[in-house]
Amino acid sequence: MSSSKFLKLDNMSLQHILDEDADLIPLMTPEDEEEINNEEIPDILPILPLRNTVLFPGVVIPITAGRDKSIQLIKDANKGNKIIGVVAQKNEGIEDPTINDIHKVGTVARILRMLKMPDGNITVIIQGKKQFEIDTFVQEEPYFQATTKAHVEDRSEEKEPEFEAIIDSIKEMAVRIIKENPNLPSEASFAIKNIESNPFLINFVSSNMNLKVAEKQELLETKNLKERALLTLKKMDAELQRLELRNVIQSKTRSDMDQQQREYYLHQQLKTIQEELGGVSYDEELEEMRVKSKSKKWNEDIQDTFDKELGRLQRMNPQAAEYSVQRNYLDLLLDLPWNEYSKDKFDLKRAQKILDRDHFGLEEVKERIIEHLAVLKLKGDMKSPIICLYGPPGVGKTSLGKSIAEALGRKYVRMSLGGLRDEAEIRGHRKTYIGAMPGRIIKDIKKAGTSNPVFVLDEIDKLASSSHSGDPSSAMLEVLDPEQNTTFYDNYLEKDYDLSKVLFVATANSLSTIPWALRDRMEIINVSGYTIEEKVEIAKRHLLPKQLKEHGLTKEHLLIGKKQLEKIVEAYTRESGVRGLEKQIAKMVRFAAKSIAMEETYEVKITNEIIEKVLGPSHLERDKYESNDVAGVVTGLAWTSVGGDILFIESIISKGKAGLTITGNIGNVMKESATIAMEYIRANASDFGIDSKVLEEYKVHMHIPEGATPKDGPSAGITMLTSLVSVFTQRKVKAHLAMTGEITLRGKVLPVGGIKEKILAAKRANIKELILSVENKKDVEEIKQSYLTGLTFKYVSEMKEVIELALTKQKVKNAKKL
Repeated sequence: MSSSKFLKLDNMSLQHILDEDADLIPLMTPEDEEEINNEEIPDILPILPLRNTVLFPGVVIPITAGRDKSIQLIKDANKGNKIIGVVAQKNEGIEDPTINDIHKVGTVARILRMLKMPDGNITVIIQGKKQFEIDTFVQEEPYFQATTKAHVEDRSEEKEPEFEAIIDSIKEMAVRIIKENPNLPSEASFAIKNIESNPFLINFVSSNMNLKVAEKQELLETKNLKERALLTLKKMDAELQRLELRNVIQSKTRSDMDQQQREYYLHQQLKTIQEELGGVSYDEELEEMRVKSKSKKWNEDIQDTFDKELGRLQRMNPQAAEYSVQRNYLDLLLDLPWNEYSKDKFDLKRAQKILDRDHFGLEEVKERIIEHLAVLKLKGDMKSPIICLYGPPGVGKTSLGKSIAEALGRKYVRMSLGGLRDEAEIRGHRKTYIGAMPGRIIKDIKKAGTSNPVFVLDEIDKLASSSHSGDPSSAMLEVLDPEQNTTFYDNYLEKDYDLSKVLFVATANSLSTIPWALRDRMEIINVSGYTIEEKVEIAKRHLLPKQLKEHGLTKEHLLIGKKQLEKIVEAYTRESGVRGLEKQIAKMVRFAAKSIAMEETYEVKITNEIIEKVLGPSHLERDKYESNDVAGVVTGLAWTSVGGDILFIESIISKGKAGLTITGNIGNVMKESATIAMEYIRANASDFGIDSKVLEEYKVHMHIPEGATPKDGPSAGITMLTSLVSVFTQRKVKAHLAMTGEITLRGKVLPVGGIKEKILAAKRANIKELILSVENKKDVEEIKQSYLTGLTFKYVSEMKEVIELALTKQKVKNAKKL
């Protein structure tokens, strides 16, 4: 309903216009209505055109007259009977309407009060009486006058129940409209409820509804009261829906606006408090970030990205959850060392000294690093190689990274990959995730502060190949490919980062678990185990001084000679590296520390007896070579994850149906090697001096001791062959002999791997002679000569050659008669 049309008495100050005792707006009663209907209409009425409203019978409205014709008409009527005819213009834009510009149906009105305004216009309060219809115009100047005829309403259905229901609906909907429209006074609902005349109720509501002039004129011209009531109800329903929708929209808008204003107000208060306390305001922090960005060495693309993201941050409410995410992202952009590189130190002799100082042996690795430095010195720039140090635990692969970093003058970063299963650890999370962060590659580069650190990827062989969280080993492909890592993409950073200047050093204990594609991108350098002499030297130079320092002692408090160190190595450790050796030395140092702390006397110079007292009796004597007094017992060589080891093969025969039984914790490949050896002997029994009847009358049992340790692989093939021939012929195996090699049914001996580790194991076991495949000769020639001292190598290509070299003509004591 229109607020401008609904008249509230105190707003109009009608007390000053009408007499104090006047009945201002009478709520139309049936008696009042009957009185109006009985009033006679003059034959000729002055016609007053209204621009923007329609007057309904019984309704009181104020109108302002500004046209000369209208002013003259009102003045003349006010002097006379105060009765005028009011009609609506068809087009309110016409300033001087003609006869054709006004509607024919209007309302007879009575002037209640006239008031001259300061601007020359006249305001009058008029009340509608009854409807009329213009018959003939009798005057156009100075204003319209016309003869009229009655426009009688059809009220034949007024007493019907349906009409009463319509009236009730009109009242109810009018009250709802007044409630929904904030511009209408709540007192209006009392007026609606107190109207007793149904026609006046319809006229009152129609007059005050927010309708166009043409729509109101349509209501006025509808003669049937019931039809007019229905049409009024329909338009009221439309207005109510429009009001409800508008209020819902305004409520949402106001709620959002209020929240934003509240947050803004609180933010301004917080900002003021921070400034009073001497803190930095958000604006100052953002300006500091902008200034800092100007000093970065990044390219224009990164600068544009930073400026764009900083602009987004400035537009955000600091209390919003996204603010901290955006802020962290900008901090990462600023903290990353874009195009910042440390200067390499090209003093090759100094680098060699650092590498020799920190690590004894490892000549191949040191040589590779010096080569890299030499190329850098000559060329000035090159893609850093991806080095993979492969070897058993404890040989110094990880610690070598620190020495390389010091030799190059670069920052050192270490990233452990053992058990890593989530691809996002490498590539990072997208910023849309809660708790998103960059991958560990980018985080470690940020920590290093330069874009060319020495980056150690520890335990790369223990990187999970696939899981429900992605495939981290495949994510490493981009990191470790020199052709791709110039544009490494992190999901959180969302920008390419150049890793080509980073010197990656990966470490691994086994190559078998590294995916082929990843292994292909790395330069594999084998870091094998140490000899006893090297371990003693490492213990003397590095391990003992380190443990003394860690326990608060000096070399005056404890002296361990080379002989004693050698005893600790041989009797208490079985490893390729020196990690176990360091633990045993730590025990000796703690022995001295305890004695000093308890003020007990002790021997500063350690003897073998003190070693046995502190470390206990030796428990590794089984590694030593065993005698050859028993037929069928042969020493083999094996490779394990902790280095080389010796392996004993035992065979025995007994009366029974021919067959081969194998025991020990061995795999399928090793069982197949024993079967091949047995079948080869059956096929070539005469060549070995074995009676074929013996093979049919005796069954064989082969055993590989240390059943708790899993063993597999083809390298024990010639050892099994020798053991079976020895037990069938009862010939002695040559003393201090060990062997390794794969066999075939054709009688060939094939090469095997892990030769260096196996040679070291042989030396530890006091082996003097080794039998290898002729194709392993090249592997032996690559090994440092000091490792081979005291060993004799026999190279074979046929299985028969193995028997000729390994077995003597002499029978064992108490040989069986077959």
